[in-house]
Amino acid sequence: MPQRETSAQNTLGLLREIRGLMAGEEKVQARLDKFVTVIAGKMNVDVASIYLQRRGGTLELCATQGLDPESVHTTRLKSGEGLVGQVAYTARALNLADAAGHPMFAYKPETGEDKFRSFLGVPMLRGGRTLGVLVIQSAAARIFTEDEVEALQTVAMILAEIAIEDERASDAAGKLSGIRLSLDRPETYSGKAFSTGLVYGKAHLHVPPMLAGALIAEDPHAEELRLEDGIKRLRADVDVLVSGDAANLTRASKEIFESYRMFAYDRKWVDRLREAVHSGLTAEGATERVRNEHRARLQKARDPYLRARLHDLEDLANRMLRILSGEKSSGSKLAMPENAVLFARDLGPAELLDYDSDKLRGIVLEEGSPSSHTAIICRALGVPLVGRVSGVLDNVENGDVVLLDGETADINIRPLETVQDGFKLRMGARGELQKAFDALKGKPAITKDGRPISLQLNAGLLVDLPQIDISGADGIGLFRTEFQFMVSEFMPRLEAQTDLYHKAIMAAGDRPVTFRTLDLGGDKILPYSDPVPEENPALGWRSIRIALDRPGLMRYQLRALVAAGAGKNLRVMFPMVATVDEFIAAKALFHKEVQRASRSGAELPTKIEVGVMMETPALAWSVNAICDHADFVSVGANDLMQFFFAADRDNARVSDRYDVLHPAAMSIMRFIAQGCERHNIPVSVCGEIAGRPLEAMCLIALGYDTLSMSGTGIGPVKAAAMNLDAAKLRAFLDPLISIHSRLNTVRDHVKDWCEKEGVPI
Repeated sequence: MPQRETSAQNTLGLLREIRGLMAGEEKVQARLDKFVTVIAGKMNVDVASIYLQRRGGTLELCATQGLDPESVHTTRLKSGEGLVGQVAYTARALNLADAAGHPMFAYKPETGEDKFRSFLGVPMLRGGRTLGVLVIQSAAARIFTEDEVEALQTVAMILAEIAIEDERASDAAGKLSGIRLSLDRPETYSGKAFSTGLVYGKAHLHVPPMLAGALIAEDPHAEELRLEDGIKRLRADVDVLVSGDAANLTRASKEIFESYRMFAYDRKWVDRLREAVHSGLTAEGATERVRNEHRARLQKARDPYLRARLHDLEDLANRMLRILSGEKSSGSKLAMPENAVLFARDLGPAELLDYDSDKLRGIVLEEGSPSSHTAIICRALGVPLVGRVSGVLDNVENGDVVLLDGETADINIRPLETVQDGFKLRMGARGELQKAFDALKGKPAITKDGRPISLQLNAGLLVDLPQIDISGADGIGLFRTEFQFMVSEFMPRLEAQTDLYHKAIMAAGDRPVTFRTLDLGGDKILPYSDPVPEENPALGWRSIRIALDRPGLMRYQLRALVAAGAGKNLRVMFPMVATVDEFIAAKALFHKEVQRASRSGAELPTKIEVGVMMETPALAWSVNAICDHADFVSVGANDLMQFFFAADRDNARVSDRYDVLHPAAMSIMRFIAQGCERHNIPVSVCGEIAGRPLEAMCLIALGYDTLSMSGTGIGPVKAAAMNLDAAKLRAFLDPLISIHSRLNTVRDHVKDWCEKEGVPI
């Protein structure tokens, strides 16, 4: 029988014995003692030892077969100390023929290990954490074979899961003194607030860890076939993704696309999966083990490029696990507990909608962007979201108590009771404040100097529509039509589009609804369209440029809008217009669809208004010319500020380097408002800044009477506006934002002014 096949059978036999031990009722120590006895016997070595991590990082010998029994719970090593400490520190296996000759060797006389020369130590990994070290030793000087290393790594992975499960299941008397493998200490993390609010809930991992029992294969040959099928399907999935079928990667350059594909086809990565299955793991267990290895090693790397590769490997592992599990059934919601705080590396809008919104209370992401579609939907649903929380996934477990502060962007995991009590008091105070906002719902937003302000809602899906009445909005100032296209696997049919737009109009009643035509390209690629890889997609072929070059999709949508607006007022605006000629051409397409409907005898909208989203500096400086052709102007402040400051709003390295209350930014906003006022053209703002009270007061002072925002922003902005003397603030602002200003921001100046004037911001 070939040696490799014999080795695989021995490993499988070892795993089966471990499975048998898992079913026992022994205390933790007794179970560990049996594990090392079985390992030493099956692997034909003189010594097998388990070192587990104490609180504080010290490693303690917790079980051994072959070393002096008196050294158990006596011998301890710091992380990085000795050979065992080195394995824990590097998260890598160490295979030596002469252990004592290694420069990191630290002799512990109480163990009696001086007679054992060979040493093989492997880390016990779970997620990105090292829980301990599994060691085998022999008296003979030899290097352990690759198969033996592979077998020990497989066993170590399973023991890590067993150790965690045992610790959680044991009572205080059954736990090992001083050993704490589970995450039980309070942890605090900070990130960026993408959607505000306070949440007291329980952690729920988007990709939860597997139980130890799901790691060991019943039929290794069947698992090998499952893995090969999974690899084949994964590669096909990635090929489609790289060609544009996943919106979350389309902002990357062509080189990054190919780099991601390269990992899926990387022979070493695939070989590690195959070796792990060959050693007796299930296909899922193999994927989890290889992911654990990469996470533990790359998190210790200082090179940011190497650390970034973790995300590609993590995503591939998640995709593989979803493929192996068969995904969820169509139309069903993913299971989650009540009051859940969802933790994920990143989350797309379709994934977010897979969860039950009645149970979802908040979201924490290691990555994310304030202008992502997930963030936009969260703001619409009133779900607090904190993103860019580095390293949080390796320090949270399902069911952990979580305090999510969407105002300060702090995350408290497993907080002390005193911290929980203080947080609950804040939640109560915020609830009282929300009641005050709710009391304003039926009142018009009129400033102290008599200016009526229209506060409208940003929407894009059916789930957003109830927010019109809940928030007391004066209408829908921005209906993002591309959301319906992006959360669907297929292009929505004409009837489906018409139905959605009609429901939005009916939900608003007599209040206005402004539909933005498809804003595609850049970071928004449809799952059923081919992308156009570009070096800088934000400045490339997107939005109105796609519509004018490929008018079929645009006219299809405009046809649905005209049908939905039959007998009602219809407001439509075009996004990302850079020149007046582009708007004129798009408006001509719209009127062709109106004429087509008229010729067919269909009922037409009673009133049609065609406007433009002002998101480019070029169009901003052409405000006088565009006012000759547009019925209204809506400033898309997110993109306008991105282009104005030459800072990608989805790039964490640069997106926070400017303030929208910079005098130059306020100056261009004033220039637009003044231009529209001269031509008697209604102008509004629908960017993120419209929903923040301080920024909103500045916009009102500059001349904007209509602001569109998420539902959660309407109450706070209305309360501030009703206490604002807009003319007085304008007089205060004008000299601060003049061409002679030397300020980097007017934020603190306006904040002080509002506090003195009693404007709640």
